[in-house]
Amino acid sequence: MNPKALKELLSKIRSGKISPEKAYSKLKSLPYEDLGFAKLDHHRHIRTGFPEVIYCPGKTIEQITKIAKRIAANKHDLLATRADEKVYKAIKKTIKDAKYNKMARIITYAPRTSHLTPRTSNSILVVSAGTADIPVAEEAVATAEFLGNNVEKLYDVGVAGLHRLLDNYKQLDQANVIIVVAGMEGALASVVAGLVDKPVIAVPTSVGYGASFKGLSALLAMLNSCAPGVSVVNIDNGFGAACTASMINHLGENR
Repeated sequence: MNPKALKELLSKIRSGKISPEKAYSKLKSLPYEDLGFAKLDHHRHIRTGFPEVIYCPGKTIEQITKIAKRIAANKHDLLATRADEKVYKAIKKTIKDAKYNKMARIITYAPRTSHLTPRTSNSILVVSAGTADIPVAEEAVATAEFLGNNVEKLYDVGVAGLHRLLDNYKQLDQANVIIVVAGMEGALASVVAGLVDKPVIAVPTSVGYGASFKGLSALLAMLNSCAPGVSVVNIDNGFGAACTASMINHLGENR
């Protein structure tokens, strides 16, 4: 159940086009549906603006496909993160129009195609320090686009060659929100935040040699940024960064 569908249902009840009993049958799974191994939150879209998302690691293929099937049956848009091709093939058997972004490891299905149309002219810019950071950056891109945002990319502009970033200053300046994805020492987020008057969401990645401690050094560096306006999400969490960026990007609009 999404806000648009709920309003349409209430309108039909008021006009007599649907009986209270039939309306009840459509609403009875709210606020959640108990699948035994999971309690699927069908009410989330009404509360937050987008439906529950499937995080695939740790779940069996059978569990993932059952959750996906129930999301689709309730006419919600589907987003599954950290999915491999085996999961995609299983979902594809029951949801024919599901799509897979291999680089981002994201499966999407959007029966409400208007949901994917950018609802604002504001844009989110996703910046990666290195090519090795692109998979996490692509997770952010795919998620932000799914949530109805204009998204631009600026890749491989890390501090080892700062001129590459400065050559693209106009792109930084025109963005409404900037997501910076960086491993190693994670310095790029501070550099970007020191150049612009935009909110910067920093994503540390697990890219780097031994002393990077699988992203911990980048995480601590970003948390200790001397530049104001930097917020930090968890290591490799492109999805979380995109959700926050999308909320900022859509502030003030009517859902």
